[in-house]
Amino acid sequence: MSLADFFAMGGYGFYVWGSYAMTVVLVAIEIVAVRTRFRAARDAARATGEAQ
Repeated sequence: MSLADFFAMGGYGFYVWGSYAMTVVLVAIEIVAVRTRFRAARDAARATGEAQ
């Protein structure tokens, strides 16, 4: 088994590696979105004096 065979995954490599790539991209987007929402909520709480 060569490295090219491993990446080809018996002809399904495009789907397998594409799925991994899509998962990584979506998880990264979710992390950024959660951090953005958290910062916005924190800033809103500070602006209204609710945060300690």
